[in-house]
Amino acid sequence: MAKKASSFASLGGLVYSTDSGRHCPDCGKPVAECVCGQAVLPAGDGVARVRRESKGRGGKTVTTVTGVPLPLDDLKALATELKRRCGTGGALKDGVIEIQGDHVELLLGELTRRGFKVKKSGG
Repeated sequence: MAKKASSFASLGGLVYSTDSGRHCPDCGKPVAECVCGQAVLPAGDGVARVRRESKGRGGKTVTTVTGVPLPLDDLKALATELKRRCGTGGALKDGVIEIQGDHVELLLGELTRRGFKVKKSGG
């Protein structure tokens, strides 16, 4: 009979995480760390949607950009440039660009200038 773990330390560190996102079907690594090149983000309708969110974030406002039709490497570069343009931090999680703060109008203009079809989503 297997011995039951009596503490979190005996479980080997990470117990549960919601930040892992999607995994590559071939190599099993997260999409951002895929080494085989087979991981692709789902193709949407080609329209980037920009919305302001604060739900589930402790009251902090975050602007999210979803549906940008770019490969992962180009999406990372775009996220970096958008964060720099807004002068704030942010992240790229599971194909969604998150920018700290309310920058909906600025991002709409910037993405339109770069040639993307953009819609304002939500309220």
